Order: sequence, then C-alpha cells, then structure tokens
Amino acid sequence: MTVDGDTALEAVWRALGGGPHPTGVRWAGPAGVLPSRLPTAVLARATVAAYALAGEELAAARGIAGGADIVVDSGAVGAAFTSERHLRRDGRPFGSFAPLSRFWRAADGWVRTHGNYPHHRARLVAALGVSETAADVTDALDRRIAELPVAMVEDVVARSGGLAVAVRTPDEWTAHPQGAAVSALPLLSVDRIEGGAPRSMPPAPPTPRLPADGVRVLDLTRVIAGPVATRSLALFGADVLRVDSPGLPELDGQYLDTGFGKRSTLLDLARRVDRAAFEELLAAADVVVTGYRPGALDRFGLAPRSLLDRRPGLVVASLSAWGPAGPWADRRGFDSLVQAATGIAVREAAADGAPGALPAQALDHGTGYLLAAAVLRGLASRVRDGGGWSARLSLAQTARWLLLDLPAPASASGEAPDPAAWCVEVDAPGGRLRHALPAVTLPGGPRTWAHPPTPWGSDAPRWR
Repeated sequence: MTVDGDTALEAVWRALGGGPHPTGVRWAGPAGVLPSRLPTAVLARATVAAYALAGEELAAARGIAGGADIVVDSGAVGAAFTSERHLRRDGRPFGSFAPLSRFWRAADGWVRTHGNYPHHRARLVAALGVSETAADVTDALDRRIAELPVAMVEDVVARSGGLAVAVRTPDEWTAHPQGAAVSALPLLSVDRIEGGAPRSMPPAPPTPRLPADGVRVLDLTRVIAGPVATRSLALFGADVLRVDSPGLPELDGQYLDTGFGKRSTLLDLARRVDRAAFEELLAAADVVVTGYRPGALDRFGLAPRSLLDRRPGLVVASLSAWGPAGPWADRRGFDSLVQAATGIAVREAAADGAPGALPAQALDHGTGYLLAAAVLRGLASRVRDGGGWSARLSLAQTARWLLLDLPAPASASGEAPDPAAWCVEVDAPGGRLRHALPAVTLPGGPRTWAHPPTPWGSDAPRWR
C-alpha cells in the first residue's frame, strides 16, 4: 500500500478521536483488489486497519499483552468486503439483488430503486400505480418509470415509504439540501458523555487475544453495515446478541453472512413481556448499536441520549443511511441508493453512459468497520477515563469521504485476485457454509469466529 493508504488511515483515526499518526500497521497482499475509478480499495483497507487498531487500543487498556504489528492483507480485505457474494450453503449461492432493485431509465434521467424486501417491493409497485397481478411486473414498472421525470419518481415513492432515488452527479448532490447537510458533517461524530467513573473490565484469557472478551453488545441492526460492525465485535470476543422484531422479514443469505460469532433473538418491543425482557438485557449491556433510520426507535426510549441518561457509561453507536440532519434524515436507504444519489454511480458509469456501481457494497462494509472501531475506542476510553460514548455514522458521510477526500487510484482496471484463498467452510445449522474469513485478525487472535451463525431468532433473550 502506498502513502495514500497511510494518509487515509490517519484521517480515519483522527475522526475517531485518536492521535494524528497511528502506528503498528503493516500493509500486505496482492494488487488489483476492488478495482474502480474511485479509491474503493483505499477506503476498504483504511477502515479495516482503523478497526484493528481500535481493537489493539482496547487490549492495551485492559492490559492484554501484544507487541506485533497488525497485518492488513488486501486480499483478505477484498474478500471480506464482498463476503455476501462468496457465501454458499451446501455449495449453493444466495441471491443478491431482487428484480426490482436496479437502475431504470426515466423520462429525463435515471433512477435507482430497492425492492429486496417484500414490503419495500409492495410500496414501490403501489406508489407507481403498477398492479402486482400484471403479467410481468418488471416490464410494467419499466414502462411506467419511462413516462415520468426522475424527481416525480423519487418523490412519489418516498412518500409511500418505498425506496427510489434519482441518479445525480456529485455536483448535483452537493447542491441538493440533503447533500448540503451531509457536507457540513465530519466523516463521523464521536462524543464522550460525562457520567460514571472509569470502569475496569475483568481479565481476558491470554490466548487467543480477545480484546472485547466479556463485552455485552445489543445489536439492533439489519441489512449489512450494522451487522458487519457487530460481526467484527464478535470476532474480538464480544457477546453479541442481535435483536429483531418478529414482524420484520429477513433475507436468509444476508443474515447468515453477517451472523458469524453472534446470537439472534426475536422481541416485539410493543409487547409488555418482550419489552421487559429487553430492559433486562439493557441493564447488563455494555454497548448498544442501532441501525434503523433516525427516530424509528425513539418511541421505545432507545434514542442515544435517552439510553445514556438511563445507563451512564454505556457505549451507543448509531448508523443511518442519509445522516442525522437534513430533509432526508428520516428516510430509509441502502448502499445502492446512496451510491446513486451521491454521484458514485455516475463516477462509476459504464462505457455506454449507464450508471455503474462500486465493485463492492463498500459504503456498507466500510461504515461497518468504522462503527466497530468507534465502539472499541469508546470501550477503551471508558476503561481509562470513565463516562459513556456516543458515535453517529451514516452511509452518506462515508460516500462523501470516498468522493471528495480520498486520492484517486492510478488505474481503475486490473484483475481482482481469486477470493478462494480467503474463504473457508464450516458446518452450521442447516448445512455446510462456505464463507469469507475476517478482513483482519489481531496478532495472537483467532483466525475466524468462535461459531457459525445460529438460526435467525433461535436464541433466548439472555446473555451468555
């Protein structure tokens, strides 16, 4: 890796509240990883390195001996950033994007939609006046969108609770009110919250080195970015319990890919008995990670400030698609939509001018590692100085960093290395899983997660 990678890591570490010149990282691995016009590989390696450094910082705060450099292998990073593509169960791949999750030609430009989940598909189709009973829904939607200006598609679908955005250039996004709001924000926000004395942690086993051993993490996230963060915390030894509503569907492959090392339970927070179970979990938690749109959990008393008021010393990390401020702050969003809205799809356009995409869902994965790094730094700060820690990140802020602040790669071409060297197989409930290894492991740490994913919702709502 070149000095550009070191510069990117320094920027991330400063954003996380660390010192200006992080040390102890050694770059290795093949060239050609995540080739693109934008510096996707630089983003990937810098965010993974920051996560590993934060893990080492927590280990040092707990008195866990170390000393060796962290090796960030570009091949492992590339495989991890595309982990959902390498997942197999009994040799069979999982689907990725559904037919209605794609680019469409509108009357005056392009739009990107997302319909992977049944409720999002239903809202998209209904908002645009297409019947689910049509002989070919995709063809009918194609004709309908072609009749409408992009601004109308975006507005009508958003008002219905569906997911569609106009494909914009970077300049058009900057001029948009939401783009302007994001431009005023740093890469991420981290704040120490006063309250609580330094909190020591029980000794961790010397081998393997697990800096987050004994840390209890409530995982209130879905899709990719948040679950990548909590999967990363599980690798370092945290007891991660993912909590989902039984009324929200989940995609099997997506859950399995991000479920390594974690457990999964179902709680309906609108039910008194489930809410009581959740409050009991919260009373013993060290970390809460939320990945729902801003305000979605507030009615349950799960806004960051409310959590910290009720439990001083908690580490709270919140993730959103579009950022905490601006007219789109409370909108739903996914990596593919943020790429389209912010100008990434234009920068990665195909030769014929059609919008393109990054070689990975890099906003999701990169933001996930940043989120994990923020949590680990918060835990280390709590050991040393006490207090709580609040972190806020968004896919749109990571997109802005990629577009404007990272150095462009020398070449967008190149043949990516075969990911097989960074994939393994493991027996799991439901079949044998082939999966990507972690993006990085700490010196003396485990090569992979302690256990494969448990079936969705199969675990009791209690800590280990």
